[in-house]
Amino acid sequence: MAAGSRNESISLMSKSPPSGAARRVSALAQNAATPFLVQPDAAGMAAIAEELTLSALRKLRFAGEVRGHGATDWVLTGTLGATVTQPCGVTLEPVTTRIDVPVRRLYVRDFQEVDAPEVEMPEDDEVEPLPQWIDPEAVMIEALSLSLPLRSEERRVGKECRSRW
Repeated sequence: MAAGSRNESISLMSKSPPSGAARRVSALAQNAATPFLVQPDAAGMAAIAEELTLSALRKLRFAGEVRGHGATDWVLTGTLGATVTQPCGVTLEPVTTRIDVPVRRLYVRDFQEVDAPEVEMPEDDEVEPLPQWIDPEAVMIEALSLSLPLRSEERRVGKECRSRW
């Protein structure tokens, strides 16, 4: 492999975890759940808030487990909780929303990616190819991003903005 090649980079990346919460699949017990808890500190929440263009992020917590699913697959289940603040889409006033959602990802060893110009989205968007590392922190950020209100806008209840899903 040539030094600096893409394959070398991918190989090097897979030797170390993508985050402190990541679990190497080959080290997981197939017959027992592996619990996780991701609660970023203030600096971690500030970085995530910046990445997701939030005005503020508080009380971020993602707890759950990773367990074997059948002979070769893995399932991650958990509960995501966070308090987010975004600008109102009408007045730009801050709008605070509490998010509490269940999260599930099924990692499939024999995942079949469809490589066609036009493909309908599968109904089960929780299924993903099995990586070398299952990273609850990355799942948390993705799930938070997908759970954010599409827009926060003013409701004519006084001058208060409320989040609208």
